[in-house]
Amino acid sequence: MAKVANQPLFPMPFLVIFLVLSIMSGFGITLSEAVPKVRHYKWEVEYMFRSPDCVENIVMGINGQFPGPTIRANIGDTIVVEMINKLSTEGLVIHWHGILQRGTPRADGTASISQCATNPGETFIYRFVVDKAGTYFYHGHLGMQRAAGLYGSLIVDLEEGKKEPFHYDEDINLLLIDSWHKTVQKQEVSLNSNPMHWINEPEEEIPNWDDYDRSKNFTYRILAAIGSPKPPVKSNRRIFLLNTQNHINGSFVKWAINNVSLALPPTPYLAAIRIGLNTTFDQNPPPETFPEDYDIYNPPPNTNTKTGNGVYRFELGEIVDVILQNANTLEDKRSEIHPWHLHGHDFWVLGYGEGKFSAAVDEKKLNLKTPPLRNTVVIFPYGWTAIRFVADNPGGWAFHCHIEPHLHMGMGFVIAEGAHKVGMIPTKALACGGTAKVLIHNPTIKS
Repeated sequence: MAKVANQPLFPMPFLVIFLVLSIMSGFGITLSEAVPKVRHYKWEVEYMFRSPDCVENIVMGINGQFPGPTIRANIGDTIVVEMINKLSTEGLVIHWHGILQRGTPRADGTASISQCATNPGETFIYRFVVDKAGTYFYHGHLGMQRAAGLYGSLIVDLEEGKKEPFHYDEDINLLLIDSWHKTVQKQEVSLNSNPMHWINEPEEEIPNWDDYDRSKNFTYRILAAIGSPKPPVKSNRRIFLLNTQNHINGSFVKWAINNVSLALPPTPYLAAIRIGLNTTFDQNPPPETFPEDYDIYNPPPNTNTKTGNGVYRFELGEIVDVILQNANTLEDKRSEIHPWHLHGHDFWVLGYGEGKFSAAVDEKKLNLKTPPLRNTVVIFPYGWTAIRFVADNPGGWAFHCHIEPHLHMGMGFVIAEGAHKVGMIPTKALACGGTAKVLIHNPTIKS
């Protein structure tokens, strides 16, 4: 249950898919002054037996509920979640997908980037402001915990008293999630084994049917993207990210991003930067381009897919273009769709294309006037996608494929900007890796 109090604000599927469905009945707007609220939640996270697709399995739930409870708030409200880890053998984090976490990067909930995972039996408090209306969701961001069922809806409405410029009778939040009949533990062991045992495609797509009355005969309207601010007209830096997968000594290995996969360090990036532990992560950033003669249909062998954990660093305010280039993945020479999600930012989708990106040819096709604003975008097989964002949110942020097994195998990396400007980090977020050793030797240290 949520506890609401008027208090001052503190400072500052293959992918889960959300559709907000509404019934239209007219137009109008009501305005009134809104007082932001602080909304408190206390969550106990544990494994449970459920049969979401008619096959009994172990799922991860919150307060005995699967999927997790829906959070509903208004623009400007502060969300406070007291998360209690009741798992017996594994750590826990929760990421708030689509929430930019301006001023609160420590609440982003990404293990080994923004915080140490919360240990079994311990509690971690997430506190952040929701500053933009929309339909978001939250999910586990450690191992395969999202696939295990740790997810739920986060819906942000306009300020109290304000209404959309149209009327509707009902809001329906349809939540879909991939489901495997194997437990996530078996999936993780399969993906980590050598040779790897591929877990195949999910057996089911699970909807949250219990959230609405299917007996009603309604006509629905899907709320799609609305207008967005125009992007900056010039990029200061461009990086190319090449998605490919390789074999080493006949074994199936992890995803390569520009020949460097995400190998998460034992010390979270934000904590390492804040305390000055420069030896706990790779100081050499990944390459910002790939060779001109790179053949996306027949990539060269790569021997570095398990070792890289470099971080892309940007100056605050820097404008960055990223070209996501898809390439050959498996031995049968096929290429897959990848939905890429950027934490801490929205970005403009400048364009898509087939084949290998060519600056001389494809730049002329980019939409620099009215591109859509997103936090997740698709890269099509053997194709490219171009995005632009402003590095204006101090912190360390993940950018990764949102297909759970792909991320687990290393399809992602970290970007950082103005990390020295990040404020205090909770002590419980520092209790692993190099930061834990520092705290043991000097328990009075301030982050």
